[in-house]
Amino acid sequence: MTAPVLRVVAPGPNATIQDLGRPGWFSAGVGVAGAADTVSLRLANRLVGNDDGAAGIECVLGGLHLQALAPVTLAVTGAPAPVAVDAAPVAHSTVLHLRAGQHLRLGLAQAGLRVYVGVRGGVAVEPVLGSRSRDTLAGLGPEPLQAGSELPVGPPPMTGSRTNVVSARPITTDALTVRVAMGPRDDWFSRPADLFVDHWVVSDRLDRVGVRLDRPAGAPHLARVNHDELPTEGMPLGAIQVPPSGEPVVFLADHPITGGYPVIGVVLAQDIPILAQARPGQHVVFRPQGASQIPINFSTLRFRGNPSPGDIAAILVALALAIRMRP
Repeated sequence: MTAPVLRVVAPGPNATIQDLGRPGWFSAGVGVAGAADTVSLRLANRLVGNDDGAAGIECVLGGLHLQALAPVTLAVTGAPAPVAVDAAPVAHSTVLHLRAGQHLRLGLAQAGLRVYVGVRGGVAVEPVLGSRSRDTLAGLGPEPLQAGSELPVGPPPMTGSRTNVVSARPITTDALTVRVAMGPRDDWFSRPADLFVDHWVVSDRLDRVGVRLDRPAGAPHLARVNHDELPTEGMPLGAIQVPPSGEPVVFLADHPITGGYPVIGVVLAQDIPILAQARPGQHVVFRPQGASQIPINFSTLRFRGNPSPGDIAAILVALALAIRMRP
């Protein structure tokens, strides 16, 4: 067995090993799992010269403390947690070379939710069904990190870092905008376009399985017109499932592969990493897929009576959807 290269002094919240998951096992009832924010994991791997799918560490907010047991090359990406090697602050999203005995410490990120540590050679724990990812819903894969865990690292790749400093995607506390493809059960709702009205608020009920969203006061809830019992059906990554409470849940990496509540739409795969960095209280704005490419001359729009701001927003979204679907 490969000698350990990193020791976990303190794991921080919910620290797990993640790669890009285990696709191809749906027929056996096993989901893909993998990094919640695949963009940040890929970036960490590129910084240290790995293939995009090499296993690294994912933790919530930061707080991770690692000790190098041998010389090792690391990179920290994702939520912008403060990074220090021994007592010296170092830059986020850069290549870090640690000597044996040196310590990497992460502070707590003030924006975003998940921090990633890439390791040159990849974390080489034993794979399960072809992946080193921890699936927190199924309890599959390597156990979450604990103080004292020692991590082996694979052989270094033939290539070096593709760049020493890269431009990382900005992660802030601003409102998040994500795109949605409607369906397959949007016809179960009286006004499916209400999904796009105003904004939603990230609740404190979020994990690697999904993000539950609340509505601000005065904004319309998602009301069902069809109250039949829905047979269990498949659930993709990004599915926006709406339970009877009307509070949608957006499924993330460790989502169940089936479900029994209607799915009003699906967040585009490219935008899942954005939601994976959402933190409680942050605003989320949904936009219909392709809406930004729809030219609308707002100066020609007229309304009768005194519509509310919510009515106006719903009408505009419905108009945009109608234009998008025209042949």
